[in-house]
Amino acid sequence: MKNEELIYRLALTKINGLGPVRQKKLLSLTQDTSDIFKASKKYLMSAGGISANLADMLKKFRDFDEIEKELIWCQKNKVKILQFDQDDYPLRLKQCSDGPAILFYKGQDILSSPKMISIIGTRLYTDYGKRVCEDLIESLKPYQIVVVSGLAYGIDIIAHKSCIKNQIPTVGVMANGLTQIYPSVHSSTARDMLFEGGLMTEYFSNEKPEKRNFPSRNRIVAGLCDATIIIETDVKGGSMITADIAHAYNRELFCFPGRSIDVKSSGCNLLIRQMKAQMITKPEDLVEALGWSKKKMKKTAQRNLFVDLNDTEMKVYQLLNEHDHLHLDEILLRTDFSTTQLATVMLSLEMQGLIKVLPGKLVSLI
Repeated sequence: MKNEELIYRLALTKINGLGPVRQKKLLSLTQDTSDIFKASKKYLMSAGGISANLADMLKKFRDFDEIEKELIWCQKNKVKILQFDQDDYPLRLKQCSDGPAILFYKGQDILSSPKMISIIGTRLYTDYGKRVCEDLIESLKPYQIVVVSGLAYGIDIIAHKSCIKNQIPTVGVMANGLTQIYPSVHSSTARDMLFEGGLMTEYFSNEKPEKRNFPSRNRIVAGLCDATIIIETDVKGGSMITADIAHAYNRELFCFPGRSIDVKSSGCNLLIRQMKAQMITKPEDLVEALGWSKKKMKKTAQRNLFVDLNDTEMKVYQLLNEHDHLHLDEILLRTDFSTTQLATVMLSLEMQGLIKVLPGKLVSLI
């Protein structure tokens, strides 16, 4: 994509009140984003479905110098600009209608990994919460996971540090720009995360960690992953917001329970009681619920002799035979099938008992 097109797309994100849903709607109207800024106010309101005030702000936008400086800064600091309709955008976030139209990311290419979970919880954790978090992450090391969290005090930073200790890739989603680590005491951890994981934000590099940014950040934490695991939370707070978002996204939600008298476990107990979250008490519960296996089982050539498939079915079967799990979107990309064609193939393979669909739209051979 040309820099000029990217500049206009970045400019869209600077229109206050023009969220990702409206941005994507406007972008669907043209292949040249500059047309949006040239369009009449009437057209923007009718075809784009935006208010008169937003249309006025679009027509008056002139701060392209700031956009160009941001682009130069990203190139200089090796920050990737991920766009919702491009191949390098996280596959799971593509399924979220309110996922950011643009993300800024510095780190390794792991954002569409087969096994991605978020681990979150209270800032004021107990010894129980710390132990549960560390034991969980250490036990999950053989499963080649990626752990996402919010780089915040408490369970978030314990999760990130435990991942670094166990050489597990971990991604921190930030509520501010990449020029600043918040809180600053986590700066060294953030730097260490870049070796195997990464740092992500939807905000320009100079954006401060404003209070309003944190709930928005939480939707990315939930949307990036197949499942969210909560370790200690009160009935109010950021973890409960993330839990509601994960539930709305139809993603798996798990909680470690606590004693009825423990305030810091009251949120987890509530989510379990409301049947929004599954209760887990040990890592094996999570592994079983998500259908993971420690090692990729090699399918033998002999097995293929007993499979009677047409060309399209065989293409998907052989693709899955080479991988532990694949996301449905990735299968679409690799096969170039239409959505309808793939759905027919998947149904046929499932009816023949050859595949299983796991949480988060992951598919594997049986």
